[in-house]
Amino acid sequence: MADPLKKILEPIQELQNIRGIELPIGLEFLQLVVTGPPGAGKSYYIEQIRGWPNEGYLDMTQKKWWKNQSLIYRPREVHLGLPFRGHTDALTVFDKEWLNSDTPLEIEYPRIRIPAVKTHSLQTNWRNRYIFEFLIPPPSTIYRQRLDRQSQGYFPVDENLSLEMVKQQVAVYREIALYLHRAGLNIYIRKSLDKPPMRIAERGVVNVPRWTLNKNPGRPSLKTFAGWKWLFRRHYPIKWINITHEPQSITTTGRIAHDGKSFELLLGDTKLRLQPEIPIGSKKHDTNKDWIINTERGCSTRTINGFVRIRVGETVVIGGANKEYDELFNFSPSVAKRHVSVTNRKGDLILTPLETEYSTKIVRLDDLDYRERLERGRLTSLRTILRIYGQSITPLPPAKALESIRDVNDILRDESYREKDKKGRPGGLVELPAKLTPVIVGDLHAQVNNLLKILSESCLLDCLRMNTASLIILGDAVHSEIVHEMEKFESSMLIMDLIFQLKRTFPANVFYIRGNHDTFSPEINKNGVPQGTLFEETLLQHRGAEYVHEMNTFYDLLPYIICSDGYIACHAGPPRGTIKKEALINIKTNKNIAKQLITIRMQRPHYPSGYTKGDVKKLRKNLGFPQKTRFIVGHTPMDPFGSFWLHAGTIKNHHIIYSAHIEGPSVFIRSNNRFLPISYPIEPLIDILNDLK
Repeated sequence: MADPLKKILEPIQELQNIRGIELPIGLEFLQLVVTGPPGAGKSYYIEQIRGWPNEGYLDMTQKKWWKNQSLIYRPREVHLGLPFRGHTDALTVFDKEWLNSDTPLEIEYPRIRIPAVKTHSLQTNWRNRYIFEFLIPPPSTIYRQRLDRQSQGYFPVDENLSLEMVKQQVAVYREIALYLHRAGLNIYIRKSLDKPPMRIAERGVVNVPRWTLNKNPGRPSLKTFAGWKWLFRRHYPIKWINITHEPQSITTTGRIAHDGKSFELLLGDTKLRLQPEIPIGSKKHDTNKDWIINTERGCSTRTINGFVRIRVGETVVIGGANKEYDELFNFSPSVAKRHVSVTNRKGDLILTPLETEYSTKIVRLDDLDYRERLERGRLTSLRTILRIYGQSITPLPPAKALESIRDVNDILRDESYREKDKKGRPGGLVELPAKLTPVIVGDLHAQVNNLLKILSESCLLDCLRMNTASLIILGDAVHSEIVHEMEKFESSMLIMDLIFQLKRTFPANVFYIRGNHDTFSPEINKNGVPQGTLFEETLLQHRGAEYVHEMNTFYDLLPYIICSDGYIACHAGPPRGTIKKEALINIKTNKNIAKQLITIRMQRPHYPSGYTKGDVKKLRKNLGFPQKTRFIVGHTPMDPFGSFWLHAGTIKNHHIIYSAHIEGPSVFIRSNNRFLPISYPIEPLIDILNDLK
């Protein structure tokens, strides 16, 4: 079974030696909590560092488990109780219910409770209270250790011991370590006591845990105001930087205020532009004070530029060793491998030079408040959306909606870049020219504001008009996944109306790929809600049988897979086995292939029939693409904390995109021949557009 941590672990650079064990230098000894599968060596480890000798147990489904008695005394070893599908109570991986299951059990992640983010000074920061070390040696090592210890006494967890059992237990701990890391807890991994601790460093996710960097500076003297401030607030004194129009060198840690203005960070001869990201129309207390880093002063109708974001609470290390930044910004030799760390602390930026031999400077770009310029610039895009849609952002009247979908179906019958099948029908494969910059959108699931946000950013509409970009939606635009909205379908009607108007306006630049929810089938059921059937009934009621007929025709005319130079994309995943290009074009006679393209999921411990690395390789080969070609899908979000996953399932250049997150959408774009995941904050654009005159 695939290791989700494979290729995303990197050694923590700064270490301290505590009683013969190398630990991260920023870790406080009493923060440490050690966990891992049975037989990993946790008890010996705790004894070695003279931690609390008794084992603890954490039921991660319990309310406020972070206040559990097991965590009072630290460092200590804990076993994790986890929720598994089909079982009401949490189980450990050595409980009989877990061990006696015929097939590997699936973790029910929504049942795991996560400490809330600290929002005010009187609140305890439970996320920072603990640092969890997952001790996870290879299964063969654990199996050998457990065999060896059987001669030393009776260990109930070693009954009926097998290598397969150990592999499954290790798989659970690998998955839960990655999940808790993505949830924002402090997690690191160790494969054995004689090897260095490693942090999780996912491609495309450049946040660095602050405790893995250099030690905090010494405590200031109580003879100073800064000393008394530290005593009561535990904040180390950091000098504020007053940015001017003259470049000034940064040699020590400094703080830059979130004042709505942008500035340039000069690393050697590389210029990076940092600007506050301020969503329009959002209430002040709901707005995250994130920052955007790019190299451009504006977008272009010829290309769509990439950028990166530093969210509140995140720390990034900028330099040549940061591959994501290096590929995007093309650093010169004047940039060190670890040049400067940047922390977003409640909107203010903390800059810390990491290499004193390399130049680090900052300079003010202008005195304009970015918030005012942002609103003026975005208005042009918003007015263009209204002009394309032709009315306020509400569902179209029945007659206009029928006219719109009929036009779209006529376009699909002779769609650009789409070869006909043997019977003269539109084939299942779209092959786009390399000149079109792709913007790839995952499942939208009726999140209309997310689609509007995508359309209003990065000069996308101008690029579509100039025929330099393509908008690719990987199906499942309908059917909300929000619990209390699953039986409401006005937003599903509205989002399809918008997509149809886009297709009418840009017939050779907007493409919709079929997903599993693009049907009226009663099999489309979410949490017991038959969304396929209910959506059909809603359309019958509001738009009549003729419209429902045209919608069925639309579903039948949709392509299943799209490709171009450098990428292949579909809704769910590659069909199993060897599939030729001709079979994809003639997909109407290959129903099994069609079904897999919209329903299959990646192979996981609890889903052994899913697609594998080999299936992705075969698809690339059969379509005549190099093995490094990006393969991008939707359908299977990996966890609720993100919207994109690079190299998912340890399959190189296999990416998953999800665009229905309630906090804002994510897309993939190609910039400088590299695919970038771009995430946007949510904005109430329906209300803003409907207020425009």
